[in-house]
Amino acid sequence: MHFFYSIKNNIIICRKIAYRYLAILLIILTFTVSGCQIQPSRDDSQVIRLTLWQGVNPPPNRDVLQKLVDKFNQTHPQIQVESLYVGQADQQMPKILAAVVGNASPDLLWYSPTIAGQLVELDALVALDEYLETTPLKDEIDPALFAALEYKGKIWAVPFATNNVGVFYRPSLFKAAGITELPQTWEDLRKVAKKLTKDTNGDGKIDQYGMVLPLGKGEFTVFTWLPFLWSAGGELVQGKTQQPEAVQLGNNQSAIAALKLWRNLLDDGSAILSGLERGYETDALLNGKVAMQLTGPWTLGEFQASGKDFDVFPIPVSKRPATVIGGENLYVLKTTPERQKAAFEFAKYVISEDFQTELALGTGYLPINIKSRQSPKYLEFANKQPAVKVFLNQAKFGRSRPVFPGYNRISDNLGRAIESVIMGKSTPEQALNELQKRLDLIFKN
Repeated sequence: MHFFYSIKNNIIICRKIAYRYLAILLIILTFTVSGCQIQPSRDDSQVIRLTLWQGVNPPPNRDVLQKLVDKFNQTHPQIQVESLYVGQADQQMPKILAAVVGNASPDLLWYSPTIAGQLVELDALVALDEYLETTPLKDEIDPALFAALEYKGKIWAVPFATNNVGVFYRPSLFKAAGITELPQTWEDLRKVAKKLTKDTNGDGKIDQYGMVLPLGKGEFTVFTWLPFLWSAGGELVQGKTQQPEAVQLGNNQSAIAALKLWRNLLDDGSAILSGLERGYETDALLNGKVAMQLTGPWTLGEFQASGKDFDVFPIPVSKRPATVIGGENLYVLKTTPERQKAAFEFAKYVISEDFQTELALGTGYLPINIKSRQSPKYLEFANKQPAVKVFLNQAKFGRSRPVFPGYNRISDNLGRAIESVIMGKSTPEQALNELQKRLDLIFKN
């Protein structure tokens, strides 16, 4: 018995010793693993982390962008880009200027070309001429887009995506109203809008309008109104000086005509106004409350996902076809040479055929890369979606907004004039004369 007791006792002691060593080993492993997690590796310490500020809308388009950013991060382990939504254009501007003045700029900025001159004057942007000369991708950019990239003889951005404005409509509502021909002139547009305005449930109240117009003084209102100014034969900037003091809209007959058209649509009872500064939202069109809306190919993905019938026709003509070239540029802001070089790597990715094709297929934006437009994937997409061809064909009539400093002041005051007319607070003549007085005070005195 003593013998077996001794063996048993030795086994217990051995187990205790084994458990003690096992516990010590686990503690060592725990600290080793946690130490590996806490201490960054040498490679991680060399990663350049960049910030991209953007205002991509609608939200599904932001998801497409995020997937593309994730793809870049996976293939560029030493450069990691964080994409941050910072609001619509009007919301972004104060943040951007505050960040630049406060020396807290993002590395990359997604914004319309209209900001370029202002940021150049603030010495906030990196000129990209030398960077672009190092890559064959420069030759793949649509040449027509360079006008919106250049200021004072230098290139300050690469194009992120391009688009223009047309008229989205619901074919089923057109068919129900007996409309067989799409409007081609301004007068056609008024007639069609009247036919599409109706009381569909017989309660004595109109519940379907021909068209929705953007309410507000923001850039989207100005952006969608400018094609009508140009179609009427007018110019935003007179002559070749391309300076803010050359903007002459007082007693401008083309501007008066363009404002009267929008006011007439409202006076006819054929149009309603969007929510304040929400002219880009398409809920009313998708829900059948309106039959037509001024918007662009960036909404194609949203319409396709909705399952609702839709199509597009060019903006009706007064004297000449016209649309406004939209889309955003990608700017590299001044930081350090190392960060700027890394930011341009992302910029090269953005203008590449693969990025542009995937962005176009997912959002409806038109590719800025010529190879992308000619790729089998995109051509197949365009053949299946006739609306794309409308925007591609209409692009040759497109015109860009000015990039000189002060455009934001012009846009803000022009937006106020448009809003005043469509709200019935003043006539087109009164609104434009007041606008011109304010612009003269700002730029001439």
